[in-house]
Amino acid sequence: MADSLSAECTPLKEKYDTCFNAWFEGYLEPAVAASSSERGAYSKKKADEFQAKCGKVWEQYKECIQRAVKEKGLDKLLQQAREENPLTMPPPPPIVKPLKKNS
Repeated sequence: MADSLSAECTPLKEKYDTCFNAWFEGYLEPAVAASSSERGAYSKKKADEFQAKCGKVWEQYKECIQRAVKEKGLDKLLQQAREENPLTMPPPPPIVKPLKKNS
């Protein structure tokens, strides 16, 4: 795994990455196997599980990164980038008309 933006955040990143990877591995296979009617309840259950197992370390890591971003002066660059290129909803996919067969 790669180091974090700040050396002081790297231990938290490693802890979070380990937690997330273990949680995600347990999430993926049953989610794919679940029927569409079961998927909503399953996703809610897994989201609650993520919060219980990884939520605290995620918040700690996120706070550490936010401090590092400010300390390095990257917060101003990020804000400028957001103003210049705001994230918007992607355009809907084009409607594809079926090709007519030549008779």
